Amino acid sequence: MQVTIDANSGYCFGVEFAIKMAEDEMEHSDKLYCLGDIVHNAMEVKRLREKGLIIIDRDQLSELHDCKVLIRAHGEPPETYKMAIENNIELIDASCPVVLKLQHRVKSAFDKMERENGQIVIYGKKGHAEVIGLTGQTLEKAIVVMEDEDLEKIDFTRPVTLFSQTTKSTKGFYEISAKIEQRIKAEKGELTQLDFNSNDSICRQVSNREPQLQKFSQENDVILFVSGKKSSNGKALYQVCLSQNPRSYFIENEEEISPEWLQAADKVGICGATSTPRWLMEQVKQKVETLEEDLLPA
Repeated sequence: MQVTIDANSGYCFGVEFAIKMAEDEMEHSDKLYCLGDIVHNAMEVKRLREKGLIIIDRDQLSELHDCKVLIRAHGEPPETYKMAIENNIELIDASCPVVLKLQHRVKSAFDKMERENGQIVIYGKKGHAEVIGLTGQTLEKAIVVMEDEDLEKIDFTRPVTLFSQTTKSTKGFYEISAKIEQRIKAEKGELTQLDFNSNDSICRQVSNREPQLQKFSQENDVILFVSGKKSSNGKALYQVCLSQNPRSYFIENEEEISPEWLQAADKVGICGATSTPRWLMEQVKQKVETLEEDLLPA
């Protein structure tokens, strides 16, 4: 059996940066708070918890004073920074540079749309940490869309500026963008630059993984896709694998592997989301190699 870990899988730059900042901080302190899961992977959250990282939510943040809190790669809305000042909280800001740049673009576009009676629309998952940070730049006026029915929230007689959550599918973004364009044309009879401004703000480090995973899935007999169940990026990338290889399986760790999935002569490919640590994929590889011994004829 040939077992290969996809060289392109694992942490994106933003997640890697946030975890490094957390680990560096905890070398000098036995306790560090983190606003939300630092990464959508239960195994990695558990590892960092054992080092002293304490996950809190926004309600708990409001009760803290005189301490250090890590902001994860997803970024935060302006209200979080305001609260930190009021409660004398030192923020360790690990917001991804790509996300921060997008927040600034959304804020500038929002100011422009306010002057022109327009709307900011964000293609993304409502309630996702990054989307909360983005809508916070618009005084919560941004319209979040992901499904066709969400488009009913938009007033197509008014100007629209569209952005995307950085980790969404490029295919999904361009489909939504085309539908918004069609609805504006149907409403107004024409389309000017003022009517609709579509901004592909998807992180290429994430979107480039789709074609890479398509190729990887085709090259292997079995795909073990390792990801936390909370990861929206993981769910999307797993579907990419499944579309190319019906013998693709979504697992959170090595304990979820079923020996029935594997045959002795299989080429097994192990890959994961942008929130999947390399050490976890290595553990999956070791488990598969252990199972291989049981699959070989005596």
